[in-house]
Amino acid sequence: MKTIPIINVGDVLELKKPHPCGCKLFSVLRIGSDIKIVCTGCNHPLMLERVKLEKMIKKIIPGGSNNE
Repeated sequence: MKTIPIINVGDVLELKKPHPCGCKLFSVLRIGSDIKIVCTGCNHPLMLERVKLEKMIKKIIPGGSNNE
């Protein structure tokens, strides 16, 4: 059984495929059923479904508040 990744606001996500600008790192801005992330290379915001984003994550770099 696969574990569900714990994502917090402020965390940096390394995704499997890069953004068109070439950067693979994204900061988490908002959490819910949809997760809002922003590219750390070009500051382009993206809103993705949680399930879809969880499949795209390669690594989570903690850096946010853990009180949610």
